[in-house]
Amino acid sequence: MSPWRDPPTLVGRHVTLRPLARGDADGLVAAASVGGLWDTFYAGVSKLKDIDGWFAEVEAERDYSRAMPFTVLDRDGAIIGTTRYMRMSEPHRRVEIGGTFYAIAAQRTGVNTEAKRLLLTHAFDVMGCNVVEIRTDWLNRRSQAAIERLGAKRDGVLRNHQVMAGGRVRDVVVYSIIAAEWAGVRQHLDFLLARHG
Repeated sequence: MSPWRDPPTLVGRHVTLRPLARGDADGLVAAASVGGLWDTFYAGVSKLKDIDGWFAEVEAERDYSRAMPFTVLDRDGAIIGTTRYMRMSEPHRRVEIGGTFYAIAAQRTGVNTEAKRLLLTHAFDVMGCNVVEIRTDWLNRRSQAAIERLGAKRDGVLRNHQVMAGGRVRDVVVYSIIAAEWAGVRQHLDFLLARHG
């Protein structure tokens, strides 16, 4: 078994991250559509409106060992979102955590903190990563605040980095945590999680 190719199931107190499966489609669509979440143009959740196309894209990246997608479940086992390792590079010991969304009801509840804690632990302690990146849209200020709250450092802005559906040109804000920072970040995340009970 290779930690770079065999996706784990990561279990916490608030969430479980398990390998993404096609049978999760209805639950993901339901989580993305409630409250118009998938109409937020800068978050990328709108791709789930074409769930078959979204799965095809994610599975292609997975099959080329460039991504490891997860379905996020709440403590009752309900689907509340998705996240993944992406832009994976085993030779450079580098991954990005991205492609993340959570149902509106799961936001600001400790779900994101614990999911990131689980993913970062696996990346640094099992996969042996040198660095984990997290990226977000320049316009997504809530996401930037959440990433900074985790303890990631802002590396910079990739200007005009992507052309989005509809033709909008997207600036991307890049954050990272390096292996030497992981012990401190882990302690900080545990402190944040303790406040969520």
